[in-house]
Amino acid sequence: MAKSKGKVTDLVKEIAAPFLDENGLELYNVEFLKEGKDWFLRVFIDKSEDAEEEYVSTDDCEKVSRYLSAELDRIDPIEQNYYLEVSSPGMDRALLKDSDFTRYAGRLVDLRLYRAADGRKDYQGILKGLEDGQIVIEDETGKECRFDRTQVAKTSLAVVF
Repeated sequence: MAKSKGKVTDLVKEIAAPFLDENGLELYNVEFLKEGKDWFLRVFIDKSEDAEEEYVSTDDCEKVSRYLSAELDRIDPIEQNYYLEVSSPGMDRALLKDSDFTRYAGRLVDLRLYRAADGRKDYQGILKGLEDGQIVIEDETGKECRFDRTQVAKTSLAVVF
């Protein structure tokens, strides 16, 4: 019998938090998913806001992977076989938590709506923040756009080369 996805992700958050904190990292997200016949435990880590470096290194991922693997083997809370993957959320990371909208204010974001507003679903602009449940951006014309969070399918950092 599979352990519930919520219990697994909550347990991983609990196990990982002190170790991540000690290493200048924070938990970005945890997913426990079945894809085909295989289960995957995906742990996404990020640098703490006050860290000197902005991006997660492969060494960071490897260190967290070794720690979580050892801890999960020790307490053995997951009944089924699974693959553990530890990575960064990437340069085009989705903004998930309220604090992400504060942390990345002033950055260029891509925003996708569930349903079109003013004839379009996709917007790009400078993130102003989250105000009263609305995501606020300034579009390329300088116009302030507000979208109720329930209308927004995804907000992610834009990658510009």
